[in-house]
Amino acid sequence: MKLHFFRMVIITVLSTALSFGRAFAQTGMYATTAGNTRFSSETPLENINAENKKSQAILNTANNELAIRMNMRDFVFPNKLMQEHFNENYIESEKYPTATFSGKVDNAPDYSKDGQYDVSATGKFTVHGVTKERTIKGKMKIEGGKITVSSDFDVAVADHKIDVPEIVFVKIAQVIRVKSQYVLAPYKK
Repeated sequence: MKLHFFRMVIITVLSTALSFGRAFAQTGMYATTAGNTRFSSETPLENINAENKKSQAILNTANNELAIRMNMRDFVFPNKLMQEHFNENYIESEKYPTATFSGKVDNAPDYSKDGQYDVSATGKFTVHGVTKERTIKGKMKIEGGKITVSSDFDVAVADHKIDVPEIVFVKIAQVIRVKSQYVLAPYKK
């Protein structure tokens, strides 16, 4: 059942997020369904942190295309009330259940050589139903047949039309810090 789900996720990500009309060869495909995405909102009155350990990512090393998808309800907060407010009032998870990034690694390393590399990826970043063209800088570590992709970047809530009521305006940062780490292993059919 889990393998079937993983295959469905891969098919959905490839066809929807990347809009490919062709099938990929198995070689050069790396993926995970257990990527880690965290975000933090820090203000003088309150710090809010959440973590999603179920982010999905796929990388095609043959053409450097990268797709990331996460369910917004998979973010876990320190308390249930924060989680409820996030899903119902701010991100509106019923209406906008996922966040995605689809694009290309700009300065891809030689994937056959182990090492750590500074990279960036340019593509479409969608949160709360609003898509923005973004270039996100990060690191790529190639070691032992796996590729670890990590990033640390900011997201302005106004850029994605996320409304923060005045009453809590001083408790929620207007720019959210996002950190991610995805350990990608060769995808086998």
